[in-house]
Amino acid sequence: MQYVAVVAALGVTVLALVVFTDAVMRMVRVIRLGGPAPGRRLNPSGRTRTLVREFLGHTKMAKRPVVAAAHWFVMIGFFALFFTLVTAYGQLFDAYFALPLIGHWIPFEWFTEAIAWLTLIGIVVLTAIRQRSHPRRLGRGSRFFGSNFWQAYYVEFTIAFIATSILVLRGLEYRLFGDGDVLHFPLSAFIGSWFSSVSTADVELAVHVVAAAKIIVSWLFFTVIAWNLTMGVAWHRGLAFVNIWFKRDPEGGAALGAAKPLTVNGEPVDFEALDDLPDDASLGVGKVEDFSWKGLLDFSTCTECGRCQSQCPAWNTEKPLSPKLFVTALRDHAYAKAPYLLAGGEQAKADVPAEAVAEADRPLVGAAEAGGVIDPDVLWSCTTCGACVEQCPVDIEHVDHILDLRRYQTLIESEFPSELNGLFKNLEKAGNPWGVNASKRMDWAKDLSFEVKQVGVDVESLDEVEWLFWVGCAGAFEDRAKKTTQAVAELLHTAGVSFAVLGDGETCTGDPARRSGNEFLYQQLAMQNIDVLRETRAVRVVSTCAHCFNTIKNEYAQLGLELEVVHHTQLLNRLVREGKLTPVAPVGDAVAGRPVTYHDPCYLGRHNQVYTPPRELVGALPGVELREMPRNQQNSFCCGAGGARMWMEERIGTRINSARTAEALDTGAETIAIGCPFCRVMLSDGLTEAQAAGRGEGVEVLDVAQLLLAAVKRGS
Repeated sequence: MQYVAVVAALGVTVLALVVFTDAVMRMVRVIRLGGPAPGRRLNPSGRTRTLVREFLGHTKMAKRPVVAAAHWFVMIGFFALFFTLVTAYGQLFDAYFALPLIGHWIPFEWFTEAIAWLTLIGIVVLTAIRQRSHPRRLGRGSRFFGSNFWQAYYVEFTIAFIATSILVLRGLEYRLFGDGDVLHFPLSAFIGSWFSSVSTADVELAVHVVAAAKIIVSWLFFTVIAWNLTMGVAWHRGLAFVNIWFKRDPEGGAALGAAKPLTVNGEPVDFEALDDLPDDASLGVGKVEDFSWKGLLDFSTCTECGRCQSQCPAWNTEKPLSPKLFVTALRDHAYAKAPYLLAGGEQAKADVPAEAVAEADRPLVGAAEAGGVIDPDVLWSCTTCGACVEQCPVDIEHVDHILDLRRYQTLIESEFPSELNGLFKNLEKAGNPWGVNASKRMDWAKDLSFEVKQVGVDVESLDEVEWLFWVGCAGAFEDRAKKTTQAVAELLHTAGVSFAVLGDGETCTGDPARRSGNEFLYQQLAMQNIDVLRETRAVRVVSTCAHCFNTIKNEYAQLGLELEVVHHTQLLNRLVREGKLTPVAPVGDAVAGRPVTYHDPCYLGRHNQVYTPPRELVGALPGVELREMPRNQQNSFCCGAGGARMWMEERIGTRINSARTAEALDTGAETIAIGCPFCRVMLSDGLTEAQAAGRGEGVEVLDVAQLLLAAVKRGS
C-alpha cells in the first residue's frame, strides 16, 4: 500500500509540474497578444508598497469584514502551509519524518496547527456564504449569479481537504511520537486520541496514505486549472499579485478619475496628426487583441466573486450589464480565439481548430443573435460610475475597457445610441449639450443684486481675482442648475471672495463626449478650453459640476494643463470653517431638526474621494438632521446620469434615478441634497415620478449651496 501511495503521489506531482508549467506559458502568450500598456512599470517601489498593503491588509475586501477575515486566513494558509507539503513528501517514505531544524520547533508547530484550523474554518465560512447568497435563493440579486459554481466548489473542496489532511496528519504524528506531549500538538492532540487503540504499524500506514492523498489533491488542483485557463476563481491566487502590481495608480488608487487616454501602439492619439497613424491603427477596441496586455490580464484575473455586480446600478435595475459577466465574456472569448491568433490569424486558418476560427469570426460588439461577444445594450448601459472598479478586490479596470469599446463603436463603426447624435451635434455647433447659443451663458447672472465679473469684459485676466468660477453648461443653461450657480455666486460675494467667470469664453469640458466614446470631439472641446484657460492665466478654479470638476482637475492634465481645482462644496465648507459664512437656524426651529439626506455624485465621490466637505456643510446647518441612505459614500448608488446616460433613454428595467430617489425617500428626508447638476436633474425627475405616484409630497431636491445660502441669509 505504501508503494502505491508513493507512486501515485510522485506520478501526479510530475504530471502537474509539466502541465502547469505549460499552462503558465500558454497564459503568458495569450496575455502578450494585447497591445502596450504605458506607465505600468513606473514607480516600482510604490507598486510594491501597494501590493503588500492590499495583500496583507486586504484593504479592497474590508467592506465585507466577515468575508475579508475568512479569505485572509485561506489566502495565508495557501502559502504558509507550503512546508506541510514538503513534510508530506518525507512522510511518503518515513512516517516519522519531520523537517530539519524547525520540524519539532514548538512555535512552528503551533503556527502550523493554528493556520490549518483557521484555513479550514475560513473556507467553511466562505462556502456557507456562497450557499446563503446562492442564485437559487436570490436570483439576480445574488452576486454569484452567472458565476461558475463547479469551479468554486472544486476550489473549496481542495482547500478544505488539504487543511483537514494536515490536521489528521498532525493527529497521527501525536499518536506515533508525541503521545501525551500536548505542548507540541496544542490543537491536534485530541485528533490523535482517536487512534489510541490503532496499532503502530497501521498508524504508520495511515501517515503514508494521508500524506499521499494530500500531495495528490494539492497537485491535482494545479493540473485541473492547467486544463482550464479561464478558471479565474483558482488562477486569481497567483494572478492577483501581478494584476495589483500593474494597476494604473502605483500608489494604490482605483482606476477612476481621469479616463484612460486613447492610445495607438501605446502612444496617446493626437487628432491633429491622424495622418501619421499606421494604416491598421485601431481607435479604441474593435477586436479582443486590441485590448492592452493589462486588459487581457484583468480578464484572466477575475475571480467571479460578484462584488462589482452587487454594486452596479445597471445590474441592480434589471439592465443586461453585469461588470462580472462583461469581464468573463471577454476572458472566455480571448482564450477561445487565442489559438487562431497565435497561429498567425487568417493566413494559418486551415491549421487552426474550427472552434477557434468560429470564435475569431464573432463580432466583439454585436447582438446575441449575430454572435456578438458583448451586446450593445450591455455596452451602453454603463454609467461609468466606477462602483465596479471601487469594489473589485483584484483591481480590474472595468470602466477603462468599456470606454475603449465605446471609442471604437463611435469613432470607427458609428454605432451608438441614436440620442447621442443630437448631443454630438449640439456640442459641435454650440459647445454645450443643449445647443443653446453661447451668448446666453451669462443670463443666469441677470437677476443678481451685484455684478459678476467676466474675464475680458470686467477684468483683463484672472490675475485680478482669487478664483475662476467655472459655471458649466448645466449651470448656465439648465433652469434648476442655474439656482445653484446663483447661490454659489451669492455666497462667494457674501464671503468677500473675489471671482470671475469666462461667460461666452467657456465651452463644454467634453465629459459627455469622452464618456460616450467620441474622443475626437472631446479633444476639440478640451483644447479650446485649455487655450482660454492659459490665455486668461487661470490658476484656481471652483466648479459646481462634478463632471466639469473631474475633467478640468484630472483630464486636462493629460493634455498638459494643471490647475488647482476644487468643488464648490469644498470651497464653501472652507469659508464656513473660517467664519466668512455663518449659517443660522430658522426661526422657531431650534429643537426639531429638518431631515436632509445627501446623495454622493459619483464623479465627486468615488472618482475623486470628496465625501466629507459636503457632509460637513450639511452638518453645519442649524436645524438640520443629516440622514444617510443605506448606500452612501464609497458604496453610493449612481443617479444614472454619468457616461453620457443623461442624454440616453432607459428602455430596459427600472430607471436608475427612480431607484435612487426611492432610496432617498425611504430615509424620511424632506430635502434631498446634491452637489452636481446632473444628479439634480435625475433626482428631480425621479421625485416628480414618485410624486405622481403619490409619494414624496413636499420633498424637494436642492444643492448644498442653496441650503447654505438660505441659512446665511437668515443671519443677515
